[in-house]
Amino acid sequence: MSGLIDQFGRTATDLRMSLIDKCNLRCRYCMPAEGLDWLKKDDMLTADEVIRLADIAISRLGIESIRFTGGEPMVRADLVDILAGVHAAHPQVELSMTTNGINLERKIDALVEAGLARINVSLDTVCPETFAKITRRDRLTKVLSGLHAAKAAGLEPIKINAVLLRGINDQQAAELLTWSLEHDYQLRFIEQMPLDADHNWTRDNMVTAAEIRDQIAQVYTLTEHETPRGSAPAELFDVQDKETQETLGQVGIIASVTEPFCAACSRTRITADAKVRSCLFSHTETDLMGLLRDGSSDEDIANAWREAMWHKPKAHGQTQVGLGMPGFVQPERTMSAIGG
Repeated sequence: MSGLIDQFGRTATDLRMSLIDKCNLRCRYCMPAEGLDWLKKDDMLTADEVIRLADIAISRLGIESIRFTGGEPMVRADLVDILAGVHAAHPQVELSMTTNGINLERKIDALVEAGLARINVSLDTVCPETFAKITRRDRLTKVLSGLHAAKAAGLEPIKINAVLLRGINDQQAAELLTWSLEHDYQLRFIEQMPLDADHNWTRDNMVTAAEIRDQIAQVYTLTEHETPRGSAPAELFDVQDKETQETLGQVGIIASVTEPFCAACSRTRITADAKVRSCLFSHTETDLMGLLRDGSSDEDIANAWREAMWHKPKAHGQTQVGLGMPGFVQPERTMSAIGG
C-alpha cells in the first residue's frame, strides 16, 4: 500500500489540515481589514469528515504527524471533538495546532485532554502598539496569557511563528528573540510570502532571512545547529552570548522565498473545504469533498490523494519560476484559505 509519493522522489508524511478559513485577527500580511468572503458551513469539512480523512491519511497513506491550522482553528466549536476523535483512533500520532493564541487560556485544558501535544503560536511582536498595528486588534494580553497557560499545561516545545514587516516590526528581531529565550519558547522567523489577500507583497519589500540573521548577529552569536535539518522548514541556529559564548537556546528561520527548501518537502495539505494542495503555491487542487459525500470508499479517497501528490510541482507551485520573480503568479487562495 503506497504512501504519498511524488514524481521527484519525495514522500509526504506531515499533514497540514485546515479546519476553517475564518480568523479573529486581521493581520496585514494575511487578509484585509474587513475580512474575506468566508466558506459556508455546508462547504466545510464536518468533524466526522475531518476524523475520517485523518484516519485515511494515517492508516493508508503513511502520515506520521498532523497539524491543524486555519484561519484560526479555535474558532471552530467542535475542535475538541476533532482532536479527541483522531487521538482515540491513533494515539501514536502527534497532533499539533497553529493558532494565534487568543483563546488558548480558556480552552487549553480541554485541548490537551483531547490529545493536543504541541502548538505553534503566531506572534510577530511583544510590543502592544505594534501588535495592534499588525493585527488590527488589541489582543496581545490574551495571547501572552494563552502562552503562559499552554506552558503550565505541559505543552512542549511551544513554538512562536513571527513575520517581520518592513517599516512596522522589521527592527524587532533581536527583541523578540530575547523575549522568547527568556520564556523558553522556540522562535521561528518566517519570510513573508506572497499569499496575502491584498496582493501587496513584493519581493523587494520583504524582510529576508539574511537581514534577520544580520539583525540578530548584532546582539548574539549565531552558529549552525548540530542536528540535521532533514525535511524541517526551519533552518536552526544556536544562539550564544557574545561575551561568554554560552548557548542560550535556538532560533529558526524559514526562508521560503530567498532560500527555498522544496527538494526536502514532506508536507501535504487539506483545505477546510477538502481540497488537496500539494504545495502552498499550487494553482491546482484535487477535491475530496465529493468523494467523502458520495459514498466512495476510503481507498477511493486515498487513491485520489495519491494522484494529487504524484503531480506535486518540483518547487513553489511552478517548476522553474521563483517566488516574486518575473513570470511568477500568486495563487488565488490566501494563506488563511489554504491553511498554514
